[in-house]
Amino acid sequence: MKAKITQKLINSLSPQEKHYRVFDTDQPGLFIRVQPSGHMAYMVSWARNRERSLGRVGTLTLAQARTDAARYLADAHEHGEPLAVTQNRRSANTPTLREFLDDTYLPWFKAHHKGYEKTLHTLDNNFSSIMTRRLTEVAGRDLEQVRTSWLNGGNKAATANRKMGTISGVFSRAVEWGFISDHPLEKLKQLKVDSKGQVRYLSIAEAASLRAAMEERQEQMRTERDSANRWRSERGKELQPDLRAVTFTDHLKPMILLALNTGVRRGELFNLKWTDVNFTSKTITVVGATAKTSETRHIPTNKEAFSALEEWKKQGDGSGYVFASQGGGRMEDVKSAWMKLLERAKVGGFRWHDMRHDFASRLVMAGVPLNTVRDLLGHSDIKMTLRYAHLAPGTKAAAVELI
Repeated sequence: MKAKITQKLINSLSPQEKHYRVFDTDQPGLFIRVQPSGHMAYMVSWARNRERSLGRVGTLTLAQARTDAARYLADAHEHGEPLAVTQNRRSANTPTLREFLDDTYLPWFKAHHKGYEKTLHTLDNNFSSIMTRRLTEVAGRDLEQVRTSWLNGGNKAATANRKMGTISGVFSRAVEWGFISDHPLEKLKQLKVDSKGQVRYLSIAEAASLRAAMEERQEQMRTERDSANRWRSERGKELQPDLRAVTFTDHLKPMILLALNTGVRRGELFNLKWTDVNFTSKTITVVGATAKTSETRHIPTNKEAFSALEEWKKQGDGSGYVFASQGGGRMEDVKSAWMKLLERAKVGGFRWHDMRHDFASRLVMAGVPLNTVRDLLGHSDIKMTLRYAHLAPGTKAAAVELI
C-alpha cells in the first residue's frame, strides 16, 4: 500500500491477520510495518531486501523518521550502503528493548510458553525507563536502579525478584540469538527472601466461619428469590426458578468446596470441563494444556468434593465448563463474590489461592507424605512442597528428643 503518511493515517491503521506495510509517497524508502500484535514501526529500505527499523511509531516522530530515512538513503547513494551498516556500528543496528520485545521476543514467547498476557503486562508496566534504549546500551546498573525504584515504591523483595526474572529471560534470549554478547544481569544478584515464607491456612474456627457464611449467603439468596417470586405471582408474571429446590444457589459454594478439597488452582478450576470429571473413578483430570506446569494430573475427590460435583451437575446440562459464565463460556473471575463472602465470615488475609495452601497443610498435618502432596498439588519441584514440611506431626519434636 502506498500513501502519504500522516498522523491521521497512522491513527487509522489497525492490525490484521498478517503483517503489512504502508509506503510513504513523500519520502522514498520510508514505510510503516504493522504487525498482527498491533506493533507499528518506521522502517527504511534502500535496496532490494535491504531494510532497517528506525524506531517504534509513537516513540519516534514522523518528522524524525523522514529525516532518518533521508540520511540512510543519502548514505546509500554515496557509499553504496548507509554508514550505520558499512561502518558496522553495532549500537545503531541493534534494536531497542521495545523493538526486540515486539518484533522478536514476545512472538516467540507466545508460541512457546504460557502466561503471555502476564509477561507482557510485567514488561510493559515496569521497564518503561529503559524501553527506548538499544539492547547493547542496557547495563546492570540501569536494572539495579529500576529495581531500587520498585523497592522504594513499596514492592517486596520477592516481587522485585519475579519482575527481574521476567526481564532476565528477555536478555538471555538476546544473548542466545546473537543480539548482544553479555547478559546485563550476570553480576546482579537476586535479593534475599524467605524461601519458605508463612503458609496461610484456615484455623478450625475460620473454617467453620467460612462454611457458616456460605450457608448464610445461600439462605439470603433463597429468601430474596422467594420474595421476588411472590411479587411476580401477585402480578401474574413468570416465576424465576425456585432456589429451595436445588442444592446450590449459584456457582460459588461448589467452587469453594472443590478448591478446599482438591487444591486445584483457580485457573485450573475455571478451565475444568465435565469431560474432565470421571464419576466412576471419582477423579478430576487437570489437562496438561491448561495446567500451569503443562503436566496432566489426576486428582481423587473425597466425599464432600464428589457430592458437590454430583449435585452441581444436576443443576445444569452436564456439558461444557463445570463452572461456566452466564454466557456458557469460561468463567474469568469470582473476586467480588469471594471478597464479600470473606467479609461476611470475618476471615481476613485469606486469598483464593490460600485454599490451595489450606488443602496442602491439612494433608501434611494428617501425616500424608510430602511426595504425595507434591503429586496432588502438581508441583514440578519438591522444593515448592517443602514449605509445608514443618506442619508434619511430631517430626521436629521427635528429632530433638533423640539428643
